[in-house]
Amino acid sequence: MDPASRVVVITGGRRMGEAVGVRLAARGAHVVFTHRGSPEAAEAAAAAVAAAGSRADVLPLDVTDGASVERLVADVDARFGRLDVLINMASIYESVPFDSLTEEQWHRQLQVDLHGTFRMCLAAVGLMRRSGGGRIINFTDWVAASSRPRYYGYTAYYVAKAGVKALTEALALELAPDGILVNAIAPGPILPPAGTDDEEADAVAKATPIGRWGGPGEIAKVVEALVESDFISGETIRVDGGRHVR
Repeated sequence: MDPASRVVVITGGRRMGEAVGVRLAARGAHVVFTHRGSPEAAEAAAAAVAAAGSRADVLPLDVTDGASVERLVADVDARFGRLDVLINMASIYESVPFDSLTEEQWHRQLQVDLHGTFRMCLAAVGLMRRSGGGRIINFTDWVAASSRPRYYGYTAYYVAKAGVKALTEALALELAPDGILVNAIAPGPILPPAGTDDEEADAVAKATPIGRWGGPGEIAKVVEALVESDFISGETIRVDGGRHVR
């Protein structure tokens, strides 16, 4: 698929969405950024896309609310009349020891990462079919993609992201007859989480075979490749500098 004149919706994306949007905008895509509550990060990303010479819109979205998801897709339809690429980045990343994990925290993680991804896919498919096909790119995690938990305190996160990988594979089969290709990206050390000190960041870089953090541009490159491909579906691509092999 040529990104030119295509309509792209990016959910979440506070940390990596701008790089993805700018790269696709440079190829002529129109980009819609979403926000829940505070729009500042989405508006900054939209300004960067506009500077790249393409249209960027900012719309509210709560992926845990089915009505909010439906309103977003209806708004995209009203503004553009089509939807070609859906990039599901909305996620929660927090450490909670298992003995302290409450049902509320468990459900909140799954509501955003797994159920939110499902809601967006379900709502978007009809408009994608009308548009003649499309691309769905979900975001999981390099640990979940490796099917081997490595870190204590991330039970809910790991399960949710493993579910996203499984959902991606199931939808790739379901939606192939509609010309909708579904893939996932599993980031590794791309950007240090908030609160990471220099010593911790250096340790992660040393544990990564390539020897550094990747940066959001590496994610943007893979998104572009998956949008362009007409023959990749059901795949989960780890963008982790080889972290999973060590």
